[in-house]
Amino acid sequence: MYIIIRALGYFVRFLEIMIIIRCVVSFVPSLQYSKFTDFVYRVTEPILYPIRELLYRYTNTGPFDLSPIIAYFLIGWIHGLIMWMIRLVL
Repeated sequence: MYIIIRALGYFVRFLEIMIIIRCVVSFVPSLQYSKFTDFVYRVTEPILYPIRELLYRYTNTGPFDLSPIIAYFLIGWIHGLIMWMIRLVL
C-alpha cells in the first residue's frame, strides 16, 4: 500500500509541476513551438479544458484564464480526499 501512496504523490506533483510549466511557457514566445511544450500541453490539456469550458460558460473572466489555478487546487483537494479515504481503510 505504501508504494501506491508514494506513486500517487509523485503523480500529483508531476501534474502540478506540468501546470506551472505550462503557465510559465505561455509567457515565453520562443518556447511555444518546441517538442517539450507540446508534451506539456498534451499532459495538461485534458485537465484544463473541462475547467476552462465551465469557466467560459458560467463566468466572464475576460482575457484571464483561471483554469490552471483552479486545476492546481482541485488536484490537491482530490489527492487529499483520496489519501483520507486510504487512511480510513488502513
